[in-house]
Amino acid sequence: MPKWSMKQPVNFSSLDGEHIAVVGPNGGGKSMFIDMIVGRHPVFPGMTSYDFSPSPSALTSDNIKYITFRDTYGGDNDRTYFLQQRWNQMEIDPETPTTGQKLEEAFMLAGNDTPERRQMQRDLYRTFHMEHLLDKYIILLSSGELRKFKLAQNLFTQPRVLVLDNPFIGLDEETRQQLKELLKTLIATQDIQVFLVLSKTDDIPEFITHVVEVKDMTVGEKLTREKYLSQRPPFPTRVLTQDNQQRILNLPYNNRTYQSHEAVNMEDISIRYGNRTILKNLSWTVRKGERWALSGQNGAGKSTLLSLICADNPQAYACNIALFGQQRGSGETIWDVKKHIGYVSPEMHRSYNRNLPAIRVVASGLKDSVGLYVKPSDGDYDICRFWMEMFGLKGKEDTSFLELSSGEQRLVLLARAFVKDPELLILDEPLHGLDNSNRRLVKDIIETFCQRKDKTLIMVTHYKEEWPACINKTITLKRNS
Repeated sequence: MPKWSMKQPVNFSSLDGEHIAVVGPNGGGKSMFIDMIVGRHPVFPGMTSYDFSPSPSALTSDNIKYITFRDTYGGDNDRTYFLQQRWNQMEIDPETPTTGQKLEEAFMLAGNDTPERRQMQRDLYRTFHMEHLLDKYIILLSSGELRKFKLAQNLFTQPRVLVLDNPFIGLDEETRQQLKELLKTLIATQDIQVFLVLSKTDDIPEFITHVVEVKDMTVGEKLTREKYLSQRPPFPTRVLTQDNQQRILNLPYNNRTYQSHEAVNMEDISIRYGNRTILKNLSWTVRKGERWALSGQNGAGKSTLLSLICADNPQAYACNIALFGQQRGSGETIWDVKKHIGYVSPEMHRSYNRNLPAIRVVASGLKDSVGLYVKPSDGDYDICRFWMEMFGLKGKEDTSFLELSSGEQRLVLLARAFVKDPELLILDEPLHGLDNSNRRLVKDIIETFCQRKDKTLIMVTHYKEEWPACINKTITLKRNS
């Protein structure tokens, strides 16, 4: 089979008034199918036809707007992005436009400046509570805020077809409902057709009329939403095998264990960027062996808080923070801090925008680097292969990271977080983009890993049902006005 093709010929049509959910397992071919629809994937001339009426333009690029998974992590300068950039405002060029300026530019490029379109712009900002984002640099937006930005930017063009790849991940519950209501309103009031690419099949909105399942590089039959839901397989209650569970529990311990009873101690922490307060007078102690769920609205400061712990935020050195019993700023290096921590986040996913074999991405977790600059030993590669097997990636070791599906990329980064058997596991939205089976697998692995001696967990997710059973502490941040 050619590397970049479906196994079977694709026969698909979508009629006016239909709104489609494209579902299927990670790596099953969903993105390739959508790329064929939107004209990104080459097909034989004449094999695809469009009717965009009543749009005045016949161009696919004018009528179909596609917000991909990668798009929602950043903007136009991903080639120069680095992991800590969001927390280092001094790295931002003063000429860099703000979110509001970029949206205004998109608004003006999209059409005439009429009172009706201005009202639409204001309604969109109000619906998505975006007014407080307009003076922020795009690089400083949270992953959920970036989704709002990209959606608004594309809606200004008033497309005939809007394709959204996993639009609800990274959004808090309130914003997810806002997005569903907004799309429902757009469908009712405008000539627009919506395609949603969904890994999470329990998140199919009611306005969806039909579902297409893509798996094993084969496009299935277009079914009504009701028919698909009636025959959808039940969600798995366990995916990790008993044998693999025992293999994780039997792993030898490293010799880096710290002696303190506290993994994290923060006292009266405040973080400001310009006139914007992100965290205010926060005190928090995470004791060895505790398993925390960290929650809060988009923009409440969850990722900022984690950046202080992981030594990615330079403001940490002006704060009263102790990690593993050692006061921050007492002479430790960033690597002294990171050697105890396994970490995955949307920012990390964005920073791996390079062609490396998947196993080298996993191995970079042994050295806490983005990229691999020291050749691992044979033993290092053995443990990398072990964790790739645990996360269902056996056989993908030599596949380029950028050739994997977004869900498979997330599994690679999760393997990277576990590879050094860390004392503190920090997982920021770890189930982003994963299908039902892989979501259950990752939860199984987290629950098993936390049965090991003295393992501490901090996990961020906007879905309470994604909490592993081992969670025994919660903290909720509120957004400062």
